[in-house]
Amino acid sequence: MEHLPLEVIGNILSRLIGARDVVIASTTCRKWREACRKHLHTLSFNSNDWPVYLDITTRRLEILITQTIFQTTGLQGLSILMDDVDEFSASTVIAWLMYTRETLCRLFYNVRTTPNVNILEVCGRQKLEMLFLANNSITGVEPNFQRFPCLKTLSLSHVSISALDLSLLLSACPKLENLDLVSPDIAMSDAQVTVELSNPTLKSIYVEATSLDKFILEADSIERLHLRDCVLELFELIGKGTLKHFKIDDVSVIHIDIGETVDNLEVVDVSNFTIVWPKFYQMISRSSKLKKLRLWEVTFDDEDEIVDLEAIAVCFPQLSHLSLSYELKDGVMHYGLQGSSPLENVTVLELGWTVINDLFSHWVKELLKRCPNLQKLVINGVVSEAKTHEECQILAKFTSSIVHLMRKYMHVEVQFEYD
Repeated sequence: MEHLPLEVIGNILSRLIGARDVVIASTTCRKWREACRKHLHTLSFNSNDWPVYLDITTRRLEILITQTIFQTTGLQGLSILMDDVDEFSASTVIAWLMYTRETLCRLFYNVRTTPNVNILEVCGRQKLEMLFLANNSITGVEPNFQRFPCLKTLSLSHVSISALDLSLLLSACPKLENLDLVSPDIAMSDAQVTVELSNPTLKSIYVEATSLDKFILEADSIERLHLRDCVLELFELIGKGTLKHFKIDDVSVIHIDIGETVDNLEVVDVSNFTIVWPKFYQMISRSSKLKKLRLWEVTFDDEDEIVDLEAIAVCFPQLSHLSLSYELKDGVMHYGLQGSSPLENVTVLELGWTVINDLFSHWVKELLKRCPNLQKLVINGVVSEAKTHEECQILAKFTSSIVHLMRKYMHVEVQFEYD
């Protein structure tokens, strides 16, 4: 170990999870202390990593963090995540950021201060590439002065910001590629909450736990779109056909429009969603490059609607992964087995149920016939803890039928996953 170069020791120390471990390791010898001072490039303070953070006074914690940071000379990554910790002094936190900002490329910041620290003002116009901000507020964005010329990833979690400031913030990031919005507190300027975002370089956006009247996104380079646990009246995506991954999970939306962006879609993943199938199918029907289609625990707006598997086979010739959850209501099965066109390229078939019945085995059997090149079958099911005798009999009968059926498909890997 004594022959290791200082740069290598610095890399070793930078891979440690917490700042406490870095400090302990650096006491090994003088060489390691020098490596920590000159070549440490990542440092993390997380209140969840070490319970002592919660036992000492805030003032003492500020001193410990200050002493540790000021012993370094070229930090590239700094993480300060202080959940359930009293408010810090704003002047102390500003000193940390001012000391590191010229070399900092990644900042993970969840610190409550009095008054609030303006991260944009302190860290703007520097080389920051990743910014993760939580439990803070952003006000009065000035794109000309609070510019982030190198920022590629921006994550805002439980951040209070107006719709206008959010739009201005994106315009201040000319190289932004990834945007995460988790439970944002969007300030209302009127009765309706409308968010309009535009960024020509944005490739991926994830939105979780938000309620908006209108959400309009203009992104000419967008490749990934994921909406989760959202309530929206209108969602509209305006782009140039670059979207590849489209995922919606537990979303309530009255009108959704992804416009002319579907030609290059490769993945469509829909779960816990009320769907108007004819309209949704029309929206994605031009996606001839689609490789994965997942419709899981969807509720059909019209009880008589049927997902036409024949149309899926014809319109999505490159489909290789198909996931469907089975549901039978009032004798209507929402996945029609009409037609004979095979799903030639499907190699993974994932099928599941919320309430199992005798027809599920027949459904599985018919789908297997449509997938001549299948390699893997995954069966997902919900099994209640307090099973009735009838439910046990149905499950046992289903298991027996699957075992018997799979003797005809010995080349197919079978996997069961029960909740």
